[in-house]
Amino acid sequence: MTSLIRNIEFDCADAYALGSFWAEVLGGVLYEDDRPEVPEVLVSTGEGGGPGLLFLAVPEGKKVKNRLHLDLQPQDRSRDEEVERLLGLGAKLVTDFRKPDGTGWVVMIDVEGNEFCVERSPAERILTGDI
Repeated sequence: MTSLIRNIEFDCADAYALGSFWAEVLGGVLYEDDRPEVPEVLVSTGEGGGPGLLFLAVPEGKKVKNRLHLDLQPQDRSRDEEVERLLGLGAKLVTDFRKPDGTGWVVMIDVEGNEFCVERSPAERILTGDI
């Protein structure tokens, strides 16, 4: 038998704030015992049954680029609509790789400076024949 990924862990300064941000991004939920004063927060990632996101408060600050990041693919809206929604949640745009033909992606950072990308939705990929 092989292993499966149960949780993906993120070191952070404020586990509750970062966990709350990602719960909102992913339509996930915080667990009932997750509170601002608790040093770890576990976010379920929705109905897909994928791994949870576990945020752990650590004393060290972020100093370099992430060695791992998430690529998001919106399911019920376009890439551009998702970028706007995430900006409204407190994310920031870092690098814009969108192309005039509709392809490309956007690099963003979350509320603690962790990089992630926003790709095109499945519907947008079908329009350009890139499934």
